[in-house]
Amino acid sequence: MSSTQTLAPKQITSDRIRRSRLLPIPATCLLALVSWACAAPITKDTDMSKPLSSEAAKSLTPPTVAKRPYQVPSPNGSRLDEYYWLRDDTRKNPEMLAYLEAENAYRDAMLAPVRDLQERLFEEIVGRMKQDDSTVPFRDRGHYYYIRFEEGREYPIYCRKKSSLAAEEAILLDVNEMAKTHDYYRVSGNRVSPDGNLLAFGEDTVGRRQYTIRIKDLRTGEILPDALPGTSSSLAWADDNKSLFYVENDPVTLLSERVKKHIVGQDPSLDTLVYEETDPSFYMGVGKTGDDAFIVIRLSSTVSDELHFLPAGSPEGAFTPLAPRERNLEYSANHIDGRWIIRTNLEAKNFRLMEVPDDQVGSKEAWQELIPHSDKVYIGGFALFNDNLVISERSDGLQRIRIKPWNGDKESFVRSDEPAYAANLSVNAEQNTDWLRYQYTSLTTPGTIYDINMRTGERKLLKQDEVLGGFDSSDYITERLWATAHDGVKVPVSVVYRKGFKKNGTAPLYQYAYGSYGSSSDPRFRSSIISLLDRGFVFAIAHIRGGQEMGRGWYDDGKLLKKKNTFTDFIDVTRFLVAEEYAAKDKVVAMGGSAGGLLVGAVANMAPELYRAIVAHVPFVDVVTTMLDESIPLTTNEFDEWGNPKEKKYYDYMLSYSPYDNLEAKEYPAMLVTTGLWDSQVQYFEPAKWVARLREIKTDDNALVFHINMEAGHGGKSGRFRRQNDVAREYAFLLQQLGMTERNESPTN
Repeated sequence: MSSTQTLAPKQITSDRIRRSRLLPIPATCLLALVSWACAAPITKDTDMSKPLSSEAAKSLTPPTVAKRPYQVPSPNGSRLDEYYWLRDDTRKNPEMLAYLEAENAYRDAMLAPVRDLQERLFEEIVGRMKQDDSTVPFRDRGHYYYIRFEEGREYPIYCRKKSSLAAEEAILLDVNEMAKTHDYYRVSGNRVSPDGNLLAFGEDTVGRRQYTIRIKDLRTGEILPDALPGTSSSLAWADDNKSLFYVENDPVTLLSERVKKHIVGQDPSLDTLVYEETDPSFYMGVGKTGDDAFIVIRLSSTVSDELHFLPAGSPEGAFTPLAPRERNLEYSANHIDGRWIIRTNLEAKNFRLMEVPDDQVGSKEAWQELIPHSDKVYIGGFALFNDNLVISERSDGLQRIRIKPWNGDKESFVRSDEPAYAANLSVNAEQNTDWLRYQYTSLTTPGTIYDINMRTGERKLLKQDEVLGGFDSSDYITERLWATAHDGVKVPVSVVYRKGFKKNGTAPLYQYAYGSYGSSSDPRFRSSIISLLDRGFVFAIAHIRGGQEMGRGWYDDGKLLKKKNTFTDFIDVTRFLVAEEYAAKDKVVAMGGSAGGLLVGAVANMAPELYRAIVAHVPFVDVVTTMLDESIPLTTNEFDEWGNPKEKKYYDYMLSYSPYDNLEAKEYPAMLVTTGLWDSQVQYFEPAKWVARLREIKTDDNALVFHINMEAGHGGKSGRFRRQNDVAREYAFLLQQLGMTERNESPTN
């Protein structure tokens, strides 16, 4: 479990606030609707309890859907979109729903031959999970907070103990009980009041990342009548233990627009507006500084930031900006000992750290340098302690931690002996301590939590995620490779395989990347991948441009008018791994999700011959149409990521790579495409239109399977076990396409 799940850490991260991108039908009607939309011989008489043979699956006729010409307008001309009608913001159009249900029925029929394999994979993946697991407790305001799971149950239980880990456990939220009446359920943003008596949390019952804030009295166990709908899960308590600051979203665009203050017990209609954002390119969040001194409003666009603060003891006061926003000025800040520590790109492409005393805030002119800029080191974040400054940074594409004492003593690094790894800050809720908590992981090392004494160097292993089923990390080998891109740039690649692998060009390869928003794909342990490694796969992460693994320039070279570098880097990594005989040229599969779905969608158009199969999860594939429509959630915030297609230079460039617009009459790899009907990040109609047009235009007989989760959004199903069904389905599909479905292809023992 990730430490980010833990309850109520008061820390301001340096991460940007950005997209990382069901209505029941009566059974009697559903049968008729599916028959209308799907020409496949799937009827009420079809026996779906028995797996179909591969030959029978190939004979199925995929769903068909009506074409209704529509001209998508823009200042740069119109485009024909014959499937535009599939968009229904109400999610109630019977014809559209019938098509999606037909696709799900076809999915079931196509994957029926590998149903047993999918079940075995699910059992393998879940069998590695420690079911009665828990996070490492962290201390905050005299309590120890942690999350635990119980065997066989889907959801977390949030707990705490007072003063000592030997004290009696108090359950704050048992999400298993709360989720019982919901197909989808998620709790987020949990914040405990300073006196420890009240818990505020966000509740999402659809999967659209739109929350209702609720408050629980931890003394009595009562959920109070207060309910604040249409919000993000970003929350902050004032020191009076009754004033709760929260973010209200626009009901149409779902963008965070207003910060309000709620008084516990007061009618929410009387809540006070304390800040309203008029620029739709900015996201916002609220929180507290690490020393609990201030409530902060964080405002962030792709290229600009602003922070407003208010003393936590003065909730009736007005927020003050730390420094006014400027285009291309990015900054984040935290507070300690009467001063603000600021991470900024001010005259520093890879960021530097600066500081300003409390009495000189209001302008960046008073900022003084603390940690200088480096062309070779990217500063990603920091943590503050009374005696030490801790910096999270990247060098040579790897994430590391630097410890720098305030008194000028020699700085040190948390190091690793592995060639590809990630070390990052964990929950550090208190500043008055010598102990730093961090997490270490690699492709062969499960997530491991350490405490290190910043004064003595003593290190304590607190927990390593337990992987059941006989897993031994020494059975696997990880490497860091460098592939040469078409323009001569060296692209880092992290690979892992099972010991005994022979580099002779015969292995199947599973290649993954993301490559957008400056989000780095670190080489972290994934227990589910073992099911592929044990079947002879090589797993590779391509650290392509558009991420930030190699510094800010790596991100800048993979966005806007340089976005195609993201796609060509991925293709060049594939060619490199095949040429170096890490993989067979006819056994390469690729996966990407959200903006990574855009990646694999573009790659499928540009180099389909390189891939046997592609998995596109919730893919952002209709780039131009979406970015032209400012009513769609997240569009306006992303003009500086993709470009504004109202400007011709961006329109033409985006149109040249948009997966939906560049489909051609040619052969494509086998594909598994997924979406959620309630997805607010990448709307369901993007992949639905893409699949419909792809079915119409492609010239091959390769499988095209479309999975629609009718109850969930961007993140898929809720529940730790239910999610693994999606992973097992993906792996079964890929093994099916590679002809590796027989029982003798079971994991190596």
